[in-house]
Amino acid sequence: MADDDPQEGRGLRVAATAANEAEAELIVQRLAEAGITASSQRTIGGPEWGPSGSQYIYVESAERDKAREILKRTEGISEEELARLSEQPLPAGEPSEQGQAREDDRD
Repeated sequence: MADDDPQEGRGLRVAATAANEAEAELIVQRLAEAGITASSQRTIGGPEWGPSGSQYIYVESAERDKAREILKRTEGISEEELARLSEQPLPAGEPSEQGQAREDDRD
């Protein structure tokens, strides 16, 4: 959890820090299931770094304590949960690398 929050002036606060993009997506999804809108942003670098590197998870200031409490309760994800999440489709606008390779193979 970072104290130097670059989004603080916008009404967003850091609720968590993820080790990488995959973990950030999982945290955002967990919060969405609890009714909290969240977004992630890389802590350093830019898109050229790919999915590696830590990311901040932002929520509205008023929901930060609730988000942190939810994340405390859901620490430690089971293998079954990971399997279930890996079977879910990606959100619209986020093509999977595997799906992209299949389209390229058709040409």
